[in-house]
Amino acid sequence: MNVMAATSARTLALLSLLQARRDWPGEVLAARLEVSPRTVRRDVDHLRELGYAIAAVRGPHGGYRLEAGLDLPPLLFDDDQAIALAVALQVAPLSGVDIDDGASRALATVRQVMPSRLRHRLDSLTATAIPWVGDTAPAVDPQVLSTLSAAVRAREVVRFDHRRADGSVADGGPRQVEPHHVVARRGRWYLVGWDLDRDDWRTFRLDRIEPRVPNGPRFTPRALPGGDVASFLRARFRGNGGGAAWPCTGEVLIDLPAARVTEFVSDGLVEEAGPDRCRLVVGSWSWTAVAAQVTRFDAAFQVVGPPELAQACTVLAARFAAASS
Repeated sequence: MNVMAATSARTLALLSLLQARRDWPGEVLAARLEVSPRTVRRDVDHLRELGYAIAAVRGPHGGYRLEAGLDLPPLLFDDDQAIALAVALQVAPLSGVDIDDGASRALATVRQVMPSRLRHRLDSLTATAIPWVGDTAPAVDPQVLSTLSAAVRAREVVRFDHRRADGSVADGGPRQVEPHHVVARRGRWYLVGWDLDRDDWRTFRLDRIEPRVPNGPRFTPRALPGGDVASFLRARFRGNGGGAAWPCTGEVLIDLPAARVTEFVSDGLVEEAGPDRCRLVVGSWSWTAVAAQVTRFDAAFQVVGPPELAQACTVLAARFAAASS
């Protein structure tokens, strides 16, 4: 590698490090790059000439900080960043946000400023993102996503109209909510917040929200049930407000090998109970739903418990008999 190429590669590595965290002591940067502190200072000056706002950090050890600049400097990407960017922009249709056109234009713009080596790698990585066929929710307006995310960050009460599935506005006037998280789940976006009018936690689909301005006062965040937003949403979508477990969980013995059952059970327990029999523990939001999960295996089974599951099987059997008569 010639001197110029080595310098360019080192400058790119320096920029990647500066982007990774807020402050870097000069000695640590020098050790990471395996150069002297004087070389680090020279490379920092070079990045400044290119338009990057790099501030000197005062202190016992000194250091550097990459800050936001007024102008967009040249874009520098290493190989891993180029691949990550290409993947992220190509799967934008799966995000559930109406940014498909913007993502395509961004990918084309970034491609133009890349060196030929990285451009070739980017072109070789082509993917087709197909949204889940069962999801017919409208795409989220990027402005709505931006507005609510900013309110979460600023800890400001938001006011918005929340539309029903048929497009009508829910009764009771605008909702007033302390926004805590904006969450993407299976191609849909949700706002998780404390509803001031209902005095309870609520989740709202972003594609049904129409924000009103201005925002309300700042608030002190409350503790989210479940400890984190993932556990909270898992409990809500399972119909269990008190925890992440399903409200109804049953156990059966199925006349099928465990290997045949396991591949179709994403959220349950399967154990061998013999060469052609297995134990299945599975949950759902109702006992009838648990029974329906078991019957989909098209095999004889025995209910171990609880009695509510056995009763649900009786109910389903009567419905099946009535449907076939």
